[in-house]
Parts: sequence; C-alpha cells; structure tokens
Amino acid sequence: MGKVRRAGYVFVTWKGDHTPRHVHVYRDGKFIVKWDLENQRPMKGEAPRRVVELIGELESEGRL
Repeated sequence: MGKVRRAGYVFVTWKGDHTPRHVHVYRDGKFIVKWDLENQRPMKGEAPRRVVELIGELESEGRL
C-alpha cells in the first residue's frame, strides 16, 4: 500500500490491486473519488479540479 498526503487529501494505492491502475482519494477520512490513472477519469465519485491537479503533480513526481 502506498499513501501520500497532499493539500489536505490522502491518496492511497495498493500494489497488486485490480486493473486499471487507480488511486483512492480521501479528505477528512471521507471518500472523495476513485481515480483511473490509465484513462484519467473517475471510476467512482467525482473529482474536484484541485484533486485532478494534485494527481497530475504526484504522477509527474513518480509518487503514484
């Protein structure tokens, strides 16, 4: 499992999780979105623009 905290959000990934490659995002312990990293779209929930920006930053840093 990988967990990254950024800007009040928690981004969680699990090694060996099902495809497509994705990240679960939480804020204050509440689920926000399950984001498909391969197709750049939500799988469940809705992603605020700021979350999409943070996911892009984390991917470019190699953290997701």
